[in-house]
Amino acid sequence: MKKRFKLQDLDCANCAAKMEEAIKRLDGVNDASVSFMAQKLTLDADDDRFDEILQEAVKVCRRVEPDCTILVK
Repeated sequence: MKKRFKLQDLDCANCAAKMEEAIKRLDGVNDASVSFMAQKLTLDADDDRFDEILQEAVKVCRRVEPDCTILVK
């Protein structure tokens, strides 16, 4: 499953790159892309564990940049 999420308060391009690399290393992630300019996260992960993987991605983002939040509908 592939979904896009808006990022709020992502202030650093270097932090975006660190987030992307860390999310790509999560178990079950097929691909991930963090766009600093567009303020978006594109996450491609296993369908059956998608919500669990998304929660791990949220934790990664908070660890790298505590002010950044992933807006989940």
